[in-house]
Amino acid sequence: MPKDRKIDVVILGLLSHEDLTGYDIKKRIDGAISFFWKGSFGSIYPSLTAMESSGLVKKYKADNSGNREKILYHITDKGIDALKAWLRDDMASNELKYETVLKLYFGGAEERQVTLHNIELFEEKIRSDLDLLKIYKSNLEKVQDNEDHLYFLLTVMFGIDTYEAYLKWCTKAKKMLKQ
Repeated sequence: MPKDRKIDVVILGLLSHEDLTGYDIKKRIDGAISFFWKGSFGSIYPSLTAMESSGLVKKYKADNSGNREKILYHITDKGIDALKAWLRDDMASNELKYETVLKLYFGGAEERQVTLHNIELFEEKIRSDLDLLKIYKSNLEKVQDNEDHLYFLLTVMFGIDTYEAYLKWCTKAKKMLKQ
């Protein structure tokens, strides 16, 4: 598994919970995981193909009565070992990429109002995501019967604390730009 293809470990992590189709994997990534990781069909399917060739996942046809054939992916023992090895690896890339911050950095090329507007759009998105994270937190606090739920809760709490810090920064930045 190439170290620079983190989508592999995202997929292995999802498959460690349940067998999924490529579409289901995309839905999971676009759900709760989207707060800290993104993935496209253009990266998911090539990754699944490569991981199947490497013996990390197996695909099979689902038993379904519908007209459409469903291909499910299952993590293999080798895939579980790869996921565990990644979890134990001391190296972690924690890159932060926010286009709004990039626009801010080059904001001197435009009127302040444009940068102010970009910050307001960012703030609106963060508020919306924060509301959803708080719902996740409330729900997860009620179901601590499963070890995975603890890790999901910790991830959500990280998101809440981070997004609250972003909102605090937005308030300060807007104040400075309005002076």
